[in-house]
Amino acid sequence: MKPESILLVSNYYPPERGAAPNRIQILATALANQGYRVEVVCPLPNYPAGRVMDGFRGKLYSKSTEGSVTVHRLWLWPSKSSNKFIRLFSMLSFSKSLAIFFILRRIPATVFVQYSPVFVGTTAVFWSWIFRKKIVLNVSDLWPLAGLEMGLLDRGFYYSLLERMELFCYKKAGLILGQSEEILTHVSKRTPLKTTLLYRNIPDFEPPAISERVTHGPIKIVYAGLLGVAQGLSEIFKHTNIPPHIEFHIYGDGPDLAQLETPKNLQLIFHGTVTRELLHKELVHFDIAFIPLANRIYGSVPSKIFEYARLGLPLLYMAGGEGGDLVRTHNLGWVLPVGDNATFEAFLNQLQWDGLQKFPKKTVQLNAKKAFDFEKQFETLLVALTKI
Repeated sequence: MKPESILLVSNYYPPERGAAPNRIQILATALANQGYRVEVVCPLPNYPAGRVMDGFRGKLYSKSTEGSVTVHRLWLWPSKSSNKFIRLFSMLSFSKSLAIFFILRRIPATVFVQYSPVFVGTTAVFWSWIFRKKIVLNVSDLWPLAGLEMGLLDRGFYYSLLERMELFCYKKAGLILGQSEEILTHVSKRTPLKTTLLYRNIPDFEPPAISERVTHGPIKIVYAGLLGVAQGLSEIFKHTNIPPHIEFHIYGDGPDLAQLETPKNLQLIFHGTVTRELLHKELVHFDIAFIPLANRIYGSVPSKIFEYARLGLPLLYMAGGEGGDLVRTHNLGWVLPVGDNATFEAFLNQLQWDGLQKFPKKTVQLNAKKAFDFEKQFETLLVALTKI
């Protein structure tokens, strides 16, 4: 029997780095391993630096076969500007390329749409609906609500327009995946009869063997990921005096990097961006992984919870919401109130080597492996796909 084809639409894909591109690549590879003929359509790689990567510059279109996955990369006008109008123009540029792709290409019967950004998701859903495709909508963030809670959007005409686009996507999807229970609750309130499935951003890699560090020298805390407005690292460290027995190591890039580097803080150590494979090798040498958000965002469960815990890193979680419940329930680390810099500083001051024994690395990794099983979750998705 001819294998079923599926198209994955995403605003992010490797060689871009971070949770968003990794999520889609893991799914694409898993589907291909199940016999699906998988295609991915995404922008020319530009995230998070806001410029097209070497090897892709000057191109309008790029097609490649990566493993068993065919990847179509389309032109966009890249930007990492904090100006919302410039960001909007960047999203619209990819949306235009995406519309042309749908019109000119033969599209598989099933289209998996990574919802967010809103304009990109709506474009993919609209053309999939026009061509009568089965639509799977993956909702990892509740836009535009998340933008409102982060202070990036205000209520008004534009916000109402985004809400209507969001509802359109929900209504036209045959199956909606949500990364959190809060997302599924939100979707069910807006479209009560819609079929939904909890599908967290659980990584799929062989966890490393754990070796405990010799307990001397500074306690090393690491943050790895996007340095953006939502994470709020520059604001956190602007209002926090880091005690001398603590080092913070930072991997990543993004619009908040310049604010983090100025003024210089000798206990903030920057490593730039590295490949995911190299990052995993380096992360195991740290003592705690830091997961912050500037504000509690309804529906958000940072993917770093699943990644770091599988590596055996105890979590210092300061992002609020459902993610904090997961950290507490599965004994993965400490949970601090989101945005409470005074409590954060007090925690750092009292943290000593013996305090790390509350969450041993081997125990954290074992708890994560038990609680977050990619294979089991993926099997549930395969069953759901057959019922659309």
